[in-house]
Amino acid sequence: MPRLPWPVLTVATLVACAGREGIDRADLEPALAAISADTMLASIRILSSDAFEGRAPGTAGEDSTVAWLVAQFDALGLAPGNPDGSYVQRVELVGYTGTSTAAARVGGRPFPLRPTQDYIAVSRHDRPEINVADTEIVFVGYGVVAPEFGWDDYKGVDVRGKTVLIMVGDPPIPDPANPAELDTSIFRGKAMTYYGRWTYKYEKASEMGAAAAIIIHQTGPAGYPWEVVTGSWGQENFDIPGAAGASRVAIEGWITEARARALFAAAGRDFDEASRAAITKDFRPLTGMGSATWRVRNAVRRVQSRNVIARLEGSDSTLRDEYVVYTAHWDHSGRNPSLQGDQILNGALDNASGTAQLLEIAKAFERLPERPRRSILFLAVTAEEAGLLGAKFYAKNPLYPLNRTVANINIDGVNQWGRTSDVVVVGLGNSTLDDVLDTVVTAAGRMIVPDPEPEKGFFYRSDHFEFAKEGVPALYPDAGVNYIGKPAGWGLQKRAEYTANDYHKPTDEIKPDWDLSGAVEDARMLFEVGYRVAQAAKWPEWKPGTEFKARREAMLAGPPKQ
Repeated sequence: MPRLPWPVLTVATLVACAGREGIDRADLEPALAAISADTMLASIRILSSDAFEGRAPGTAGEDSTVAWLVAQFDALGLAPGNPDGSYVQRVELVGYTGTSTAAARVGGRPFPLRPTQDYIAVSRHDRPEINVADTEIVFVGYGVVAPEFGWDDYKGVDVRGKTVLIMVGDPPIPDPANPAELDTSIFRGKAMTYYGRWTYKYEKASEMGAAAAIIIHQTGPAGYPWEVVTGSWGQENFDIPGAAGASRVAIEGWITEARARALFAAAGRDFDEASRAAITKDFRPLTGMGSATWRVRNAVRRVQSRNVIARLEGSDSTLRDEYVVYTAHWDHSGRNPSLQGDQILNGALDNASGTAQLLEIAKAFERLPERPRRSILFLAVTAEEAGLLGAKFYAKNPLYPLNRTVANINIDGVNQWGRTSDVVVVGLGNSTLDDVLDTVVTAAGRMIVPDPEPEKGFFYRSDHFEFAKEGVPALYPDAGVNYIGKPAGWGLQKRAEYTANDYHKPTDEIKPDWDLSGAVEDARMLFEVGYRVAQAAKWPEWKPGTEFKARREAMLAGPPKQ
């Protein structure tokens, strides 16, 4: 067979594969060909322009973004996704802009703590001022209680009304057979579990009655440098009203590793020794670490943000009431007035690019001569950067029943550096959506690979997670790392450069070296995955042993579908 040019090969291969798999239309080609690098880049350029002011919720940047997305969906001929006849779902948020002070005494002496330089602290309590005075500092290791592993970092120690210091990430337990590797039987080894996420650590500290929960930042386990913490947490933070109940820890924060080491030394403790103890089941909390007072003054406002949603109604009179949902978050972090020079966090890759790819996939579906059997929803969500809040709001207040939602396909960042021979799946092995994806990529001469950075916990850091928690099978593909024509390791190097230099910084802008040929290939891939799911007789399922399987089964065993 002669070697065809890449775009022709991709489309032709996908169409041929569709026929082999029982998809009886050979007319996918016009839809696939509609996906364009030029229009994708043009959308990214608009969304990440300074005119959109970083797309923060509750700002003029949100107004511009939502209006533009509504216009794009309408121009594509897609129906409004909200059953009320609009393209928006209103998302009630509360915004907190806090300024904090902290004072500590360690070893009988004052221990200075400088905001943003040494620590960052916020409160999501709906009060203008939150004071936590003279609280004992207790080091609770990784702050994990995991009965299935026989693990309890609190050991019954009463931390009510106290400040708990917590290590970031999962306990890195060495493999007894090979201490150079991690034990995969506990906390999945290198791969982060939900116990390693900062959200879990605050939730557990709240449950234990702590007054303040402060995570010790370490760049490797966190997956991002300290500047990302201060850049994100130092601005307005959001939550869904009522989420900060009376039991929620009053102060949530981070402290630099350097300042934590100094605190341990001032308390007569060795940080490295305590860290080693914290990766054993025998660890017990360290008390007598000193005392801390935290004060946060909050400017609180109510914000009516918006998810943007469009619908392509299915062609089957019965199956059109079942849904495949594509998601991408439209928001980023807005403007940071504390920065010198450029203050706009444009978020070109994160996630103007994913939103642009969502639009390309929507365009492809609209170009189909015959619509798929099930309906397709295109959901651009708000406030991902604030804690997946737009997706959480939709999952708790779905416009279409979740027990009729067959799958979620999430896009958070695209491949901006060219074609790859592989496709990364974050959370590979969780659901049969992986098998659908494998059929598509194998036909295109590519392969699926697991997340090369599982320690960063990406599965818990994007919008699909809120669907997964409710039981909906979710697929979160990411750009591959093996770039065609590039040396081994080049893709991982580019990832690391982006994380260090651009992630959540004003420099996340379109770069001269961007090549969206791989993003186009991935968009076509995701289009076909969704198309196949929309056509298939059988719904995707969570695989055995996955923590979301029981939730899905309970949902589907509930009241009959209307």
